[in-house]
Amino acid sequence: MTSATPPSSRSSSPQKVCHSQTQTDVLKPLLGGGISGGGGTLRKRRRVLSKDGRSNVRIEHVSGRNTLYMRDLWTTFLDMQWRYKFFLFTATFAGTWFLFGVLWYLVALVHGDLLEFDPPSNHTPCVLQMQTLTGAFLFSLESQTTIGYGFRCITEECPAAIILLIVQLVITMLMEIFITGTFLAKVARPKKRGETVKFSQHAVVSTHEGRPCLMIRVANMRKSLLLGCQVTGKLLQTSLTKEGETVRLDQRNVPFQVDTSSDSPFLILPLTFYHLIDDSSPLRAWAAKG
Repeated sequence: MTSATPPSSRSSSPQKVCHSQTQTDVLKPLLGGGISGGGGTLRKRRRVLSKDGRSNVRIEHVSGRNTLYMRDLWTTFLDMQWRYKFFLFTATFAGTWFLFGVLWYLVALVHGDLLEFDPPSNHTPCVLQMQTLTGAFLFSLESQTTIGYGFRCITEECPAAIILLIVQLVITMLMEIFITGTFLAKVARPKKRGETVKFSQHAVVSTHEGRPCLMIRVANMRKSLLLGCQVTGKLLQTSLTKEGETVRLDQRNVPFQVDTSSDSPFLILPLTFYHLIDDSSPLRAWAAKG
Protein backbone atom coordinates (compact mmCIF):
# COMPACT_ATOMS: atom_id res chain seq x y z
CA MET A 1 0.00 0.00 0.00
CA THR A 2 1.67 3.22 -1.13
CA SER A 3 0.76 6.87 -1.03
CA ALA A 4 0.33 8.73 -4.30
CA THR A 5 1.51 12.33 -4.39
CA PRO A 6 0.28 14.77 -7.06
CA PRO A 7 2.58 17.29 -8.75
CA SER A 8 1.05 20.12 -6.72
CA SER A 9 2.66 18.84 -3.48
CA ARG A 10 6.27 18.53 -4.67
CA SER A 11 7.60 21.26 -2.40
CA SER A 12 8.99 19.84 0.83
CA SER A 13 7.41 20.88 4.10
CA PRO A 14 9.71 22.90 6.41
CA GLN A 15 8.90 20.65 9.35
CA LYS A 16 8.27 16.92 9.13
CA VAL A 17 5.26 15.93 11.15
CA CYS A 18 4.99 12.32 10.03
CA HIS A 19 7.21 10.26 7.83
CA SER A 20 7.77 6.66 6.90
CA GLN A 21 10.20 4.42 8.74
CA THR A 22 10.80 2.30 5.64
CA GLN A 23 14.52 1.91 4.97
CA THR A 24 15.50 3.90 1.88
CA ASP A 25 18.53 5.82 0.76
CA VAL A 26 16.93 9.21 1.30
CA LEU A 27 14.84 10.27 4.30
CA LYS A 28 11.94 12.47 3.30
CA PRO A 29 8.45 13.25 4.58
CA LEU A 30 5.86 10.56 4.02
CA LEU A 31 3.54 12.88 2.12
CA GLY A 32 6.12 15.40 0.97
CA GLY A 33 7.62 15.90 -2.43
CA GLY A 34 10.42 14.25 -4.26
CA ILE A 35 14.08 15.12 -4.69
CA SER A 36 14.99 17.45 -7.48
CA GLY A 37 17.35 15.97 -10.01
CA GLY A 38 18.96 17.31 -13.12
CA GLY A 39 16.12 16.68 -15.53
CA GLY A 40 13.18 16.51 -13.17
CA THR A 41 12.04 15.07 -9.89
CA LEU A 42 13.24 11.74 -8.51
CA ARG A 43 10.48 9.95 -6.62
CA LYS A 44 10.66 7.00 -4.29
CA ARG A 45 7.34 5.56 -3.25
CA ARG A 46 7.18 4.61 0.39
CA ARG A 47 4.81 2.18 2.03
CA VAL A 48 2.42 3.53 4.66
CA LEU A 49 1.77 -0.03 5.85
CA SER A 50 4.09 -2.98 5.51
CA LYS A 51 2.75 -6.19 4.00
CA ASP A 52 2.48 -7.80 7.43
CA GLY A 53 0.11 -5.05 8.59
CA ARG A 54 2.53 -2.91 10.63
CA SER A 55 2.39 0.86 10.32
CA ASN A 56 5.48 2.60 8.93
CA VAL A 57 4.28 6.05 9.98
CA ARG A 58 5.98 7.80 12.87
CA ILE A 59 4.34 10.89 14.34
CA GLU A 60 6.67 13.57 15.65
CA HIS A 61 6.54 17.02 17.26
CA VAL A 62 3.63 16.11 19.55
CA SER A 63 3.81 17.61 23.02
CA GLY A 64 3.22 15.24 25.93
CA ARG A 65 3.61 12.14 23.78
CA ASN A 66 5.26 10.07 26.52
CA THR A 67 2.53 11.06 28.96
CA LEU A 68 -0.10 9.68 26.60
CA TYR A 69 1.64 6.29 26.64
CA MET A 70 1.83 6.30 30.43
CA ARG A 71 -1.90 6.96 30.76
CA ASP A 72 -2.64 3.66 29.05
CA LEU A 73 -0.09 1.32 30.58
CA TRP A 74 -1.95 -1.83 29.58
CA THR A 75 -1.76 -1.12 25.83
CA THR A 76 1.78 0.19 26.21
CA PHE A 77 2.88 -3.07 27.81
CA LEU A 78 1.04 -5.10 25.17
CA ASP A 79 2.70 -3.26 22.29
CA MET A 80 6.14 -3.50 23.92
CA GLN A 81 8.63 -5.77 22.20
CA TRP A 82 9.44 -9.05 23.90
CA ARG A 83 13.05 -8.20 24.76
CA TYR A 84 11.98 -5.02 26.56
CA LYS A 85 9.15 -6.87 28.27
CA PHE A 86 11.49 -9.57 29.61
CA PHE A 87 13.95 -6.92 30.78
CA LEU A 88 11.21 -4.94 32.51
CA PHE A 89 9.83 -8.14 34.04
CA THR A 90 13.24 -9.05 35.50
CA ALA A 91 14.07 -5.53 36.60
CA THR A 92 10.70 -5.06 38.29
CA PHE A 93 10.94 -8.18 40.42
CA ALA A 94 14.61 -7.70 41.28
CA GLY A 95 13.93 -4.05 42.11
CA THR A 96 11.03 -4.83 44.45
CA TRP A 97 13.05 -7.57 46.18
CA PHE A 98 15.86 -5.14 46.84
CA LEU A 99 13.57 -2.21 47.78
CA PHE A 100 11.67 -4.17 50.39
CA GLY A 101 14.94 -5.77 51.47
CA VAL A 102 16.20 -2.30 52.34
CA LEU A 103 12.98 -1.61 54.25
CA TRP A 104 13.37 -4.84 56.20
CA TYR A 105 16.97 -3.87 56.94
CA LEU A 106 15.79 -0.49 58.28
CA VAL A 107 13.26 -2.25 60.52
CA ALA A 108 16.04 -4.43 61.92
CA LEU A 109 18.29 -1.37 62.28
CA VAL A 110 15.70 0.58 64.27
CA HIS A 111 14.94 -2.41 66.50
CA GLY A 112 18.60 -3.17 67.14
CA ASP A 113 18.66 -6.62 65.54
CA LEU A 114 21.85 -6.17 63.50
CA LEU A 115 25.16 -7.84 64.34
CA GLU A 116 26.95 -4.55 64.99
CA PHE A 117 24.60 -3.85 67.89
CA ASP A 118 25.64 -7.14 69.55
CA PRO A 119 22.12 -7.93 70.83
CA PRO A 120 21.90 -9.98 74.09
CA SER A 121 20.99 -13.62 74.06
CA ASN A 122 17.47 -12.95 75.33
CA HIS A 123 16.80 -10.35 72.58
CA THR A 124 13.81 -11.13 70.34
CA PRO A 125 14.35 -9.72 66.83
CA CYS A 126 11.62 -8.65 64.42
CA VAL A 127 12.77 -11.32 61.97
CA LEU A 128 14.76 -14.31 63.08
CA GLN A 129 18.18 -14.85 61.43
CA MET A 130 18.07 -11.48 59.61
CA GLN A 131 21.07 -9.52 60.83
CA THR A 132 22.63 -8.18 57.59
CA LEU A 133 21.51 -6.45 54.39
CA THR A 134 22.02 -9.71 52.51
CA GLY A 135 19.79 -11.52 54.99
CA ALA A 136 17.15 -8.79 54.60
CA PHE A 137 17.26 -9.16 50.81
CA LEU A 138 16.88 -12.94 51.06
CA PHE A 139 13.96 -12.60 53.48
CA SER A 140 12.27 -10.15 51.11
CA LEU A 141 12.75 -12.57 48.20
CA GLU A 142 11.48 -15.56 50.20
CA SER A 143 8.43 -13.66 51.45
CA GLN A 144 7.46 -12.28 48.05
CA THR A 145 7.89 -15.57 46.21
CA THR A 146 6.35 -17.55 49.13
CA ILE A 147 9.34 -19.90 49.21
CA GLY A 148 9.51 -20.12 53.00
CA TYR A 149 12.66 -22.10 53.73
CA GLY A 150 11.87 -21.96 57.46
CA PHE A 151 15.24 -20.43 58.37
CA ARG A 152 14.05 -16.80 58.51
CA CYS A 153 10.62 -15.93 59.84
CA ILE A 154 8.82 -12.94 61.30
CA THR A 155 8.03 -12.73 65.02
CA GLU A 156 5.33 -11.00 67.08
CA GLU A 157 7.85 -8.50 68.49
CA CYS A 158 7.39 -5.71 65.91
CA PRO A 159 3.96 -4.51 64.69
CA ALA A 160 5.75 -2.42 62.05
CA ALA A 161 7.27 -5.56 60.57
CA ILE A 162 3.84 -7.21 60.35
CA ILE A 163 2.42 -4.17 58.56
CA LEU A 164 5.41 -4.09 56.20
CA LEU A 165 4.90 -7.76 55.32
CA ILE A 166 1.22 -7.15 54.51
CA VAL A 167 2.06 -4.11 52.36
CA GLN A 168 4.76 -6.02 50.47
CA LEU A 169 2.51 -8.97 49.70
CA VAL A 170 -0.42 -6.81 48.56
CA ILE A 171 1.69 -4.54 46.32
CA THR A 172 3.70 -7.33 44.75
CA MET A 173 0.59 -9.47 44.20
CA LEU A 174 -1.07 -6.66 42.25
CA MET A 175 2.14 -6.17 40.29
CA GLU A 176 2.38 -9.87 39.44
CA ILE A 177 -1.25 -9.95 38.29
CA PHE A 178 -0.66 -7.01 35.95
CA ILE A 179 2.59 -8.35 34.46
CA THR A 180 1.28 -11.90 34.08
CA GLY A 181 -1.89 -10.57 32.46
CA THR A 182 0.07 -8.58 29.87
CA PHE A 183 2.18 -11.66 29.09
CA LEU A 184 -0.88 -13.83 28.53
CA ALA A 185 -2.70 -11.16 26.51
CA LYS A 186 0.33 -10.62 24.27
CA VAL A 187 0.75 -14.36 23.68
CA ALA A 188 -2.96 -14.71 22.89
CA ARG A 189 -2.85 -11.96 20.27
CA PRO A 190 -3.39 -13.46 16.78
CA LYS A 191 -0.87 -11.13 15.15
CA LYS A 192 1.31 -13.96 13.86
CA ARG A 193 -1.69 -15.65 12.26
CA GLY A 194 -1.69 -13.03 9.55
CA GLU A 195 1.82 -14.01 8.50
CA THR A 196 0.49 -17.34 7.21
CA VAL A 197 -2.05 -15.61 4.95
CA LYS A 198 -0.08 -14.80 1.82
CA PHE A 199 -0.96 -12.29 -0.88
CA SER A 200 0.40 -12.25 -4.40
CA GLN A 201 3.49 -10.12 -4.93
CA HIS A 202 1.80 -8.09 -7.68
CA ALA A 203 -1.75 -7.04 -8.47
CA VAL A 204 -3.00 -7.35 -12.05
CA VAL A 205 -5.55 -5.29 -13.97
CA SER A 206 -7.24 -7.39 -16.61
CA THR A 207 -10.62 -8.28 -18.03
CA HIS A 208 -12.81 -10.71 -16.10
CA GLU A 209 -16.18 -11.69 -17.58
CA GLY A 210 -15.95 -8.78 -20.00
CA ARG A 211 -15.29 -6.13 -17.34
CA PRO A 212 -11.99 -4.58 -16.18
CA CYS A 213 -10.96 -5.81 -12.75
CA LEU A 214 -8.07 -5.46 -10.32
CA MET A 215 -7.07 -9.00 -9.30
CA ILE A 216 -5.00 -10.33 -6.42
CA ARG A 217 -4.26 -13.85 -5.22
CA VAL A 218 -4.71 -14.92 -1.57
CA ALA A 219 -3.69 -18.22 0.04
CA ASN A 220 -3.95 -19.67 3.55
CA MET A 221 -0.71 -21.51 4.39
CA ARG A 222 -2.02 -23.32 7.47
CA LYS A 223 -4.27 -26.35 7.66
CA SER A 224 -6.51 -24.59 10.17
CA LEU A 225 -9.35 -23.06 8.19
CA LEU A 226 -10.36 -19.42 7.95
CA LEU A 227 -14.10 -18.85 7.72
CA GLY A 228 -15.89 -15.70 6.67
CA CYS A 229 -12.85 -14.14 4.95
CA GLN A 230 -13.14 -10.60 3.66
CA VAL A 231 -10.53 -8.71 1.65
CA THR A 232 -10.71 -4.91 1.56
CA GLY A 233 -8.17 -2.54 0.10
CA LYS A 234 -7.40 1.11 0.76
CA LEU A 235 -6.35 3.63 -1.87
CA LEU A 236 -4.24 6.38 -0.30
CA GLN A 237 -3.69 9.50 -2.37
CA THR A 238 -3.61 13.27 -2.19
CA SER A 239 -6.77 14.89 -3.52
CA LEU A 240 -8.22 18.34 -4.00
CA THR A 241 -11.75 19.13 -2.78
CA LYS A 242 -14.25 21.37 -4.58
CA GLU A 243 -13.47 24.12 -2.09
CA GLY A 244 -9.79 24.00 -3.05
CA GLU A 245 -8.65 22.22 0.11
CA THR A 246 -5.82 19.73 -0.29
CA VAL A 247 -6.38 16.42 1.51
CA ARG A 248 -2.90 15.05 2.12
CA LEU A 249 -4.03 11.48 2.84
CA ASP A 250 -7.35 10.77 1.18
CA GLN A 251 -8.52 7.21 1.90
CA ARG A 252 -10.85 5.39 -0.46
CA ASN A 253 -12.23 1.88 0.04
CA VAL A 254 -11.39 -0.70 -2.62
CA PRO A 255 -13.72 -3.69 -2.04
CA PHE A 256 -12.81 -7.16 -3.32
CA GLN A 257 -14.88 -10.27 -3.89
CA VAL A 258 -14.32 -13.75 -5.21
CA ASP A 259 -17.35 -13.67 -7.49
CA THR A 260 -20.75 -12.04 -7.57
CA SER A 261 -22.31 -14.67 -5.30
CA SER A 262 -19.79 -14.98 -2.46
CA ASP A 263 -18.72 -12.19 -0.11
CA SER A 264 -17.35 -14.57 2.56
CA PRO A 265 -15.36 -17.27 0.75
CA PHE A 266 -14.16 -20.57 2.16
CA LEU A 267 -10.39 -20.13 1.97
CA ILE A 268 -9.25 -23.73 1.59
CA LEU A 269 -7.47 -23.17 -1.75
CA PRO A 270 -5.63 -20.14 -3.14
CA LEU A 271 -8.31 -17.82 -4.46
CA THR A 272 -8.33 -14.84 -6.79
CA PHE A 273 -10.13 -11.77 -5.46
CA TYR A 274 -11.53 -9.24 -7.91
CA HIS A 275 -12.23 -5.53 -7.65
CA LEU A 276 -14.58 -4.39 -10.39
CA ILE A 277 -13.39 -1.13 -11.94
CA ASP A 278 -16.65 0.62 -12.77
CA ASP A 279 -17.97 4.16 -12.42
CA SER A 280 -18.07 3.84 -8.60
CA SER A 281 -14.52 2.51 -8.32
CA PRO A 282 -11.80 4.88 -6.99
CA LEU A 283 -9.50 3.37 -9.65
CA ARG A 284 -11.65 4.44 -12.59
CA ALA A 285 -9.51 7.50 -13.36
CA TRP A 286 -6.32 5.43 -13.47
CA ALA A 287 -8.00 2.74 -15.58
CA ALA A 288 -9.17 5.37 -18.07
CA LYS A 289 -5.57 6.41 -18.62
CA GLY A 290 -4.77 2.87 -19.75
